[in-house]
Amino acid sequence: MAEGHIPERGGPGPALRPARAAGAPPLIVVFAVLCAVELIGVAAGKHAVEWVAKPFLAPLLAAHLWRLTGTRHAYVLAGLGLATAGDVALLIPGTPAFGAGLAFFLGAQLCWITAFLRAGALAHLRARRLVCAAYLAVWAAAVAALAPALGPVLGSAVAVYALALLTMALTARVLGPKALWGGLVFVASDSLIGLGSAGLDFPGRSTLCMATYIAALALLVTSFTTQVSPHGNAPAQEATA
Repeated sequence: MAEGHIPERGGPGPALRPARAAGAPPLIVVFAVLCAVELIGVAAGKHAVEWVAKPFLAPLLAAHLWRLTGTRHAYVLAGLGLATAGDVALLIPGTPAFGAGLAFFLGAQLCWITAFLRAGALAHLRARRLVCAAYLAVWAAAVAALAPALGPVLGSAVAVYALALLTMALTARVLGPKALWGGLVFVASDSLIGLGSAGLDFPGRSTLCMATYIAALALLVTSFTTQVSPHGNAPAQEATA
C-alpha cells in the first residue's frame, strides 16, 4: 500500500516510513513451504504429512489477505474459513466426510460468488452472455457424463456444487486475468476429484488435483490484493505490504 508522497512545500516535512524491500511476504513464504510439504505427502501417499500441512493452507492465505486489506473482503475470508473446514473433512475417509467436505466447499463457493458480485461481476457479465452460455453447457455436459457413475444422491449433490463452482469461475472474471485463471484452475482441480469419485482414476491424479487446488486458491486470493475493482476500490499491493 502506498505510504503517501513527499511534501512539495518548504522544510523536510514528516519522516516517511521506509518501504519494505520487494519480495514475497512472510506468510506467503510459509504458505509455499507448506504447499511443498502437502504435495510431497500426497505424492508419497503419507496421509499423516497431509494433516500437518493441508489444514493450514487456506488460513495462511486468509491471514495474508487480512493483513493487507483488513475486513474489506469479509466474504473472501469467510470462504477461506469454509474451505479450511472442507479441507479437514476431506482428509477423513468415508462418504459422510466427503459429503461434509462438499457442503463446506459449496458454502465457500457461495461466499466467493458474493465477493465477485460485490466487485461488479453482474454488470461485467451482462455483455458476455455467450460466455455464460458456454459455462452452462460445460456444467450440463459434465453432470451428464458423471451422473451414471455417481448415482442419484451423490450425482445430485455434485451437480449443485458444480453449478456453484462454475458460477464462481464465471464471476471471478470481473477482477481480471489472475482471478479468471484462478476460477478456471479451481474447476480443473475439482473436476479431478469428480473423476476419482466416479472411479476414473489415473496415476498422479491426486497430486495434480492438490497442485491445481493450491494454485487456484492463491490466484483467487491474491486477485483481491492486486486488482482494482470496477467500483474503483484499489486493494493493497502485495509488493509493498
